[in-house]
Amino acid sequence: MNAVIRAKRDLIFSVSVFGTIGIFVRWIGLPSSVIALVRGAVGAAFLLLLARFRHAPIDRAALRRRWQLLLLSAAMMSFNWITLFEAYRYTTVATATLCYYMAPIFVTLISPVLLRERLTARKLLCVFLALAGMVFVSGVPQSGLPGPSEAKGILLALCSAALYAGVILINKYLAGVPAYDRTLLQLACAAAVMIPYILLTEDLSAMSVTPLGAVLLLIVAVFHTGWCYALYFGSMTVLSAQTVALFSYIDPIVAILLSALLLREPLGWSGILGAALVLGSTLVSELPVPGKG
Repeated sequence: MNAVIRAKRDLIFSVSVFGTIGIFVRWIGLPSSVIALVRGAVGAAFLLLLARFRHAPIDRAALRRRWQLLLLSAAMMSFNWITLFEAYRYTTVATATLCYYMAPIFVTLISPVLLRERLTARKLLCVFLALAGMVFVSGVPQSGLPGPSEAKGILLALCSAALYAGVILINKYLAGVPAYDRTLLQLACAAAVMIPYILLTEDLSAMSVTPLGAVLLLIVAVFHTGWCYALYFGSMTVLSAQTVALFSYIDPIVAILLSALLLREPLGWSGILGAALVLGSTLVSELPVPGKG
């Protein structure tokens, strides 16, 4: 099979699986911080075993050179997971996912300051359209102001998006670190960051998990995180960043469809319009400028 075709297949499969994680988290029944800990630890162990199996050496020198930024990005990644998983508990999976996809817009807004990137008229228009889309996603035009629980879920998901935007921006400074090695260390550090946080915030003696919850947690850690991260970052070595960005929009589409089909969480006309504005604006902002590059 052609390498590009195989890479596209792996990318489509992995981002489609990413779109199902909200459903799994809903049914695990453990604190979000514990899910994040297990996800990071098992995911890192899986990637490490896979690297050993493939006899792929880890660039330890590059990791040592950038360990401070890697640790910071890992901490942001872990709390990004926590806030997103918490958002699933207070609002619909579709709404939380759409709020989460504001991350590229946050990156667009902060890039002129941190990366000295020019904020073009097209990108500025995309920012305004995405912000307008968030108003519709919140349901205000259709149902008025959201209730306290819904509002908390939206704020948590937006906080998660801001944290993920931070991870994206930090990764801009980690270009010299191989993506696979970077992800492995970020997952391991994210798990390590969660240990003191859980000890300080959770009552471990009161925790319990059902057999179904344990199986789902294992699937999220091994399959969603370990295996699909390996496929995702493996495809990035073959495909262009633009192709990866475009195919990544399969993730929210899958999440929205499953939210409606499995959880009976329809978006309504306001949510559908908001979804089109948020996803459409972020997609257009990532498209190449004609005549450039």
